[in-house]
Amino acid sequence: MHPDTRVIHIRVPVPESTPLSPPLYQTSSFSFEDPEPLADGLNHPDRSYAYSRFANPTVRALEDAVADLEGAASGIATGSGMGAISLLLHALLRTGDHVIAQHTLYGGTHATLRDMADRYGITVTFVTGHDPEEVRQAITPRTRILYLETVANPTGHVSDLPALAPIARAAGIVTIVDNTFATPLLCRPIEHGADVVIHSVTKFLSGHSDVTGGIAVFADDALHREVWGHAVEFGAVTDPFAAWLTLRGLQTLPLRVERHAANVTRIAEFLAGHPAVERVLWTGSADHPSNAVARKYVRGFAAPFCFDLAGGYDAGLHFQRSVRLIRLAPSLGGTQTLILHPASSSHRQLSPDQLRSASIGPGTIRIAVGIEHPDDLISDLDRALTFPAPISGQ
Repeated sequence: MHPDTRVIHIRVPVPESTPLSPPLYQTSSFSFEDPEPLADGLNHPDRSYAYSRFANPTVRALEDAVADLEGAASGIATGSGMGAISLLLHALLRTGDHVIAQHTLYGGTHATLRDMADRYGITVTFVTGHDPEEVRQAITPRTRILYLETVANPTGHVSDLPALAPIARAAGIVTIVDNTFATPLLCRPIEHGADVVIHSVTKFLSGHSDVTGGIAVFADDALHREVWGHAVEFGAVTDPFAAWLTLRGLQTLPLRVERHAANVTRIAEFLAGHPAVERVLWTGSADHPSNAVARKYVRGFAAPFCFDLAGGYDAGLHFQRSVRLIRLAPSLGGTQTLILHPASSSHRQLSPDQLRSASIGPGTIRIAVGIEHPDDLISDLDRALTFPAPISGQ
């Protein structure tokens, strides 16, 4: 063959050994000697690899790994956490359907449900998540989904999944649980009745602030097969490199979660005793409204939490400008400690009434504690809290 042809037709031999690191299959397509396995790969989510929008070995390795951690049957990796949320809602809902959801949801989920209400006439009933009778009363003939978060963003609200999921299952309703904040190490919602578990892979699973991704894992293969068809049509799947980075980060998840949890405890206790802080909403505290429920099925407290500054909105803006080591940034679950002011950022889509319902005040700060030395974090927090915000107008 001519050099022009040889540089195109490169073959990678399969060795008689197993790589220690999952290989990166950075390819859009796969070739075949026989047309039958090609067709099989385009029609089934777990057969041959034909085109990476349908399936890819690196992506499937991630899907299988997270499904295994969650005790699920199968998974679909997506380009972002919101990609997983939007895929599920659009795949499972039809015009006029009804959703039951807890009040304290991630702002992006609220926005998606509101958009679907405007476009498709989807109706939503919001519940506290603590009262089984409240869920029973909310069910209608068009209810299709019960949507919960293991640990809510940013208030740490925990719904009583073991009490609510059986009610949904008896009514033929799919229970979806966003488990991003707890991770599969601290909670496995499928063990408590969830049908689908979502993660923003961007957060703890990848863990290094270098990936944008999401995943949905399914207790039942039939539901996975149904949603997979929509994933292929929507093009919501992740790319192989993001999956490969996530697989690399996943290997240190137990070590990172252990350090996150230890640091969170130290920081929450420090803030609870600081005079510039009015309230600390940390699920691990005995006075948190969800503490008792959380201890039923969540095995630790590594998630971000929030605290309210005495000076309200202005104090929140001043505090964000005053930290030095801690970074002002969206997202969470990486190695660095990050803060955010929900009222002006992650939950900006919510009305004042919705913010109050979600226990988010004008001076609420969310802190996603990283894995730095806790003494350095406390020193930075203390300095930023010690110098008061300037009086408005000066």
